[in-house]
Amino acid sequence: MCRLAAPGSVAAHCGSPDPPDPTAVDFDDAHVARLNDNPLYRALGIRVESVSAGKAQATLSPTTSACWPMPDQPHGGVLFTLLDTTTAWAAMSLGENGEGCVTVDCSIQYPAPARHAPFTCIAAATRRAGRTVFMRAEVLDAQGTPVALGQATFRLVKAK
Repeated sequence: MCRLAAPGSVAAHCGSPDPPDPTAVDFDDAHVARLNDNPLYRALGIRVESVSAGKAQATLSPTTSACWPMPDQPHGGVLFTLLDTTTAWAAMSLGENGEGCVTVDCSIQYPAPARHAPFTCIAAATRRAGRTVFMRAEVLDAQGTPVALGQATFRLVKAK
């Protein structure tokens, strides 16, 4: 069940859909550092802050190239990437070590212009049905204004 973090907040603090799973992925500091060590995140200015028990948080400090066509304002596709990948890490934290996930569906709304960096994405699982995980997330600007709201569905997949 979701608890609203603040008036107008839709997804900030959703509870874990299941009791903690002893086989779930452990996203310790070293694991989070590996997530952040990728060319896409460096190019856009994304940094994963935390991942645990169906929740994740990441920050976007957009690079100049991520702010096109408006200077100092990231493109909506960059916000979509932030939301999609942050919800994916949260979903994967409910799986087993070595499992990945695939996006089944992801939708996003942009209620306000993204003008005040940095941007924080807060994602949380709302429900799990077998290998399918349902997520909600929001992206807040530096002033706490929601600039993107989304929901996503992921399928956990076994490692080969």
